[in-house]
Amino acid sequence: MKLRRPGKPAVTAPGKSGAKPAKPAPPKATRRERLTQIRTVLSATAKKDPKFLPVIIGAFLAVFVVLLVIGFLIDLPIWFGLLGVVFGLLAAMTLAGRRASALQFDQIEGQPGAAYAVLTSMRGDWRVTQAVEYTRSLDLVHRVIGKPGVILVAEGSPARSRELIGTQARKLRRVIGDKPVYDIIVGEGEGQVPLRKLQAHLVKLPQNLKPKEVNELESRLKALGGGSMPIPKGPMPRGGKVR
Repeated sequence: MKLRRPGKPAVTAPGKSGAKPAKPAPPKATRRERLTQIRTVLSATAKKDPKFLPVIIGAFLAVFVVLLVIGFLIDLPIWFGLLGVVFGLLAAMTLAGRRASALQFDQIEGQPGAAYAVLTSMRGDWRVTQAVEYTRSLDLVHRVIGKPGVILVAEGSPARSRELIGTQARKLRRVIGDKPVYDIIVGEGEGQVPLRKLQAHLVKLPQNLKPKEVNELESRLKALGGGSMPIPKGPMPRGGKVR
C-alpha cells in the first residue's frame, strides 16, 4: 500500500470522477466585431431615418465651429480645432446612439412582447422570466428578479394587466414571504411607465437585496416556473392572439 506524504493534497486527473472542468470564459467581442456591430446599427438607422445623417453631421459641425471660433478669439485655433474634432465626434456619436435607440423603440412599441425585449437587453444582474401570467389577447406579465426584489412588468390592457399582476403577486407571497415586490404597467397612461423609460425606471428602484439573497430568491421562484405560451420570445406582430 502506498502512503501519501502529509501536506500534499491528492490530485485528481482531468476527466475522472470528482473533477469539475473549468468552464471556458465566454469570448469577448473584438474591436473589429464591435465596430462592425456599430456600423451595422448606424447603417440600418440611416436607411429608416432620413434625417439621421443631416442631424449627425450638423451636430459635429456645430461643436467643431464653436470651438474653432473660440480658438481664433484666444489665438489658439489649432488646439481648439483639434478639440472641436474630438468633441464634435463625441457629440455626433452620442446623438447617433440616441436616435438609433429611439428608432428601435418606435419599431417594437405596441407589440406584444416589446417589454420583454427591453427587459432582456438591460445591463446588470436582472433575471427575467417571460409571461408568468397572460391572456389569450396577449396581455402579459413578466417576472424580473434583481436587487430591488421581484418586479412584475405588465403590458397590454391596463385593466386585465392589473388582474394578472394580482394573481401573480398572490402566488409570489406564498413563496417569498415579505421580500419586496414591485409592479409596473407599461404604457402611456397615468401611473404607467412608457416603454422607452422602462429600463431607467427599474434602475432607480431601491437596492433592497444582496447578491446572495437574489440567488436565493431565484431558487425559490423556480418552483413557480413561467408561462407556457405557444409564442416565440420577443415582440410579436400587432393583433396576435393565443389560440
